[in-house]
Amino acid sequence: MKRAGRRSVVFAEYMLWFLMTAVIIMVAVLVYDKVSEATDSRAVIALVIIAVICALAGLLTALDALRRRYMTGLPVRKITDATERIAAGDFSVRIAPARALEAYNGYGEIMDNVNAMAEELGKTSVLNKDFISNVSHEFKTPLSVICTYAYAIADGRLTDEETRSYARTLAETASRLSSLTTNILRLNRMEHQPPPEFRPTDIGESLRRSVIAFEDAAEEKGVALECDVCDGAVALSDEGLLELIWNNLLSNAVKFTPRGGMVRVTLAQRGGEIVAEISDSGCGMNEGVGEHIFDKFYQGDTSHASEGNGLGLALVKKAIDLLGCVIDVESSPGEGSTFRVRFAACDRERVSL
Repeated sequence: MKRAGRRSVVFAEYMLWFLMTAVIIMVAVLVYDKVSEATDSRAVIALVIIAVICALAGLLTALDALRRRYMTGLPVRKITDATERIAAGDFSVRIAPARALEAYNGYGEIMDNVNAMAEELGKTSVLNKDFISNVSHEFKTPLSVICTYAYAIADGRLTDEETRSYARTLAETASRLSSLTTNILRLNRMEHQPPPEFRPTDIGESLRRSVIAFEDAAEEKGVALECDVCDGAVALSDEGLLELIWNNLLSNAVKFTPRGGMVRVTLAQRGGEIVAEISDSGCGMNEGVGEHIFDKFYQGDTSHASEGNGLGLALVKKAIDLLGCVIDVESSPGEGSTFRVRFAACDRERVSL
């Protein structure tokens, strides 16, 4: 609609200039005829024609100056003022065309683009502030623990048992800080890395390897780990991103399942779709928590806040987006959770693993 309107405005401007040029020529011809009838002096005729042309040219120049002021100068000034405010950090700027014509003369499109840019920059600014605030909070608590326990050990008043306990706490806290730093760097790298190189991948084999890696952790916690994975489920994917997805989902499932509970992993191919499910019998979550679990640093279960940093599922969601597959969650408080990942299957006979 706007593009058609813009073409109409451009055509109207060309026609206006054509008509004004035609008017100047017609007036000059008419004046020449009248002056020629009144005198035979070529000098007088030339002077009159020059005077008329100059007067008309001056009038048209004045009209064009007014046109430029209202059709070009004002929109450019509004755009310039807006971009200067954006450059100064004010992302609340929005430009609205003062007249309907501005929406169709090309400047309206520029204004729309400036508005879209300001909106995106505003969102990015909020995300960056929240990210910095969350990172600062996540670092502050463990660093405070490290400082307090380190000073207590250095003071030399603790018993041997207390010293060993404090040292274990220091090691665990430092490990969580290291994990947090690794996840932040990994998430930043994923947000700026080029698209993954998709290759035919045996999804079942990838999932089985990750399940085997968590058998010791599940056994140590007293959680049963069941696995029912079909063979021959092949999709175009990336091994590294798949491993990240499985490891984070399995880690959460084991972590939030109490002793005596169960984590069940299944993989099935249904027609052209491969579906992986990781279910646990843990604490579950309500709908409000489920809406935010893929947000950075979000931790819905505050009773487990010290065990994580809220980046695991954010990494999973980013990997899912990069792979172009789909993830959804089913969960109820006290009844556990099921994370379901869907892939588009490819023909195993036509691909080479």
